Amino acid sequence: MSKKKQIVVGAMILANGTHSASWLMEEAQPSASTSIEYYRAMAQLAERGKLDFFMLADTPGAPTDNLQAWSRSPSYTNVLEPITLLSAVAGATTHIGLGATASTSFFEPYNLARQFASLDHISHGRAAWNVVTSANDYAARNFGLDRLPPHGERYAKAREFWQVVEALWDSWEDGAFVYDRSACLSFLPEKLHTVDHKGKYFTVQGALNIERTPQGRPVIIQAGASDAGRDFAAEVAEVVFGPSGTLGKAKEFYGDLQQRMGKFGRHPDDLKIASAITVVIGESEQEAHEKLEGWQNLIHPDVGVFRLGQDLGTDLSDLPLDQPVPEHRIPKSSNFQKAFFDEITEMIRERLTLRETARRYNRSKAAFCGTAAQVADHMESWIEAGACDGFMISFPALPSTLRDYVEKVVPELQRRGIFRTDYTGHTLRDHLGLRRPENRYASSIVSA
Repeated sequence: MSKKKQIVVGAMILANGTHSASWLMEEAQPSASTSIEYYRAMAQLAERGKLDFFMLADTPGAPTDNLQAWSRSPSYTNVLEPITLLSAVAGATTHIGLGATASTSFFEPYNLARQFASLDHISHGRAAWNVVTSANDYAARNFGLDRLPPHGERYAKAREFWQVVEALWDSWEDGAFVYDRSACLSFLPEKLHTVDHKGKYFTVQGALNIERTPQGRPVIIQAGASDAGRDFAAEVAEVVFGPSGTLGKAKEFYGDLQQRMGKFGRHPDDLKIASAITVVIGESEQEAHEKLEGWQNLIHPDVGVFRLGQDLGTDLSDLPLDQPVPEHRIPKSSNFQKAFFDEITEMIRERLTLRETARRYNRSKAAFCGTAAQVADHMESWIEAGACDGFMISFPALPSTLRDYVEKVVPELQRRGIFRTDYTGHTLRDHLGLRRPENRYASSIVSA
C-alpha cells in the first residue's frame, strides 16, 4: 500500500490575528505586536502542532493618511522588523521553519542575502524568504518614490534582485572554511567565488561574508497571481501561496504553474503550492459560522470600505453603504495585487452592496468554517483532487484559532495518515521534501 501524500501546512501570523478586527477581540493583547515573548509562544504552539513553517507578513512603512480608518484597524502600524524578530524566535524553537517577508522593491540584494543567510545559520537551517514586490505607496514614499513603479517593472526588478541574491548565497562552496591551524589556513581560497553583476537595477561586485548556509539557500516563498507573478514563481519559488476560493480555480492555478516550470528547466517536485485559507473551528459548523459572523460585526464600516478602495486602487468612501457599487467605478487595472483586485471586482459584479462587499472581502483567503473533522475533510479532498500540496493558513484570532487547529485538526489529520506525527528532519527543506541545492560553482566543476 502506497504512503499517502503528506499535507504541507504553514501558519500566517499577524500580532493578534489576521482578522482586521482581531485587536478588538477579548483575547487580544495590546502589546502583542512588539512582544518577543508573545511571538515565541505562538511559534512554540505552531511547532507543537508539527507545522512546516511560521510566516510573518510585513510592509516597510506606516500609513500617513486616512488615519481615522487605520486607527480602527491598526495593521502594520506598530510591528517589529520580521527578520530580527525571527532571529529571536529561532532560539525558542527547534524544528519549525521561519519565514519572513522582505521586498525586492526596497532592499538591497547584498543586505538581504546576508540577513537571510544569518537567519538560516542562527536557526540551523529553518529560514525562508517570502519574496514580495510590495503593494502600497506608504512604503514607496519611505524610499524616495512618490508611488510604486508599474507592476511589470516591479517584477523585472524582483527577478534581477533574486538572481543577485542567489549568486551571493553561492559565494562560498560547502566546506570552504576548514580552520586548519597546522596549515595556518582558515578557508580554502579556491572555494570562494565572487559575484560580478551589472544589470539594469543593480551593480554588485564582491562576495558574501558568511559561509554557505545549512540549507544551501533559504527556501523561497512567493505569492504572485498575475501572469508576471506566475512566471516569476515558476522560475524561482519553492513554496507558492495559491488561491483557494474554488476548487476549480485552485486546480487551474496548480496545473498552470507546473506547466510554466518546464520552460525554466524545473521539475514539479521542486515546488509546493499551499492554498491560502482562513480556518474557523467550532464544535459544530453553525458555531464556527457564528464565531466568524461575530468577528465580522466588529469591523467598522470605515475600515471595510477603506480596505476595498485600497486594494481596488480607487476611493469608494463617497458611495452609499447600502447600495451596489457601480461597475463604472472599477478601474481598468490595479497597480497592487491582482488576486485582491479580481476578488473585489467579482463581488461588485454580483451586485452586492458596498457594506456586504466590505464585510465579505477576505483578500483571496477563503474562510472555511466547520468542525475539526470537516476542516480535515476539506484539506484532504483538495489534496486528493490535485488542487494543492497543502495550505497557508491565516489564523484570524490569536491564540485561540491556532490552538484549536493544533489541538483539534492536527490529530484528525494524523489519524488519517496525511500529516506527520513528528518532525523527521531538521531543516525546513527536510520538512517540505525539497532538495538541498548544489552550489553552482561546485556543480560546474563536477560536470567539467
